[in-house]
Amino acid sequence: MSFLRPSALYQFLITCLSVRWMPCQSWGFLRWPGLDGFVKILVGLLLWSTFSEIRFIPSSSMYPTLRIGDRIIVEKASYYFRSPSIHDIVTFRFPFQHPAIGEEDVFIKRIVAEAGDFVQVRDGSLYVNGIAQNEDFIAEQPKYTSNLTYVPNGHVYVLGDNRNNSFDSHVWGPLPVNNIVGRYITCCRPSNS
Repeated sequence: MSFLRPSALYQFLITCLSVRWMPCQSWGFLRWPGLDGFVKILVGLLLWSTFSEIRFIPSSSMYPTLRIGDRIIVEKASYYFRSPSIHDIVTFRFPFQHPAIGEEDVFIKRIVAEAGDFVQVRDGSLYVNGIAQNEDFIAEQPKYTSNLTYVPNGHVYVLGDNRNNSFDSHVWGPLPVNNIVGRYITCCRPSNS
């Protein structure tokens, strides 16, 4: 008789107790959900559609951060609890009536200044309150010069990351915060990109 090997009774007890706590001991968790399961799925889908959405990127105005064809997930709940902040990438409705832009069309840009800031693009840099910003996320330095603009209360200043190919606040001015639809969370890039 060897004392180095556990007895058969000990092996049996350990095996039975460990199997009892295994999550797939019974395959009942794979059964069809009941009414409560369908209600949970329905509530989840309603919350998802209310507080988030999936969008398609049709232009290169946010290149290199976002590319043409990217699908992005936008959440719409956080701005009920906090204000938009600098460097947030936001989707928004155009602030003015424009014949080429429909009411359902949504733009996506990066917030570069908040209410109370003075903004200007000159000499290939963005200046906020007279301080040149270090922007390592833009495609290339801006080749245009914009007027010094004050961002009023209830507004933000938005620019595309592809500054030279973006229809943004340097063209039409500060964006009302009420026009913001949601905040960019992540993107799904097609495999051929």
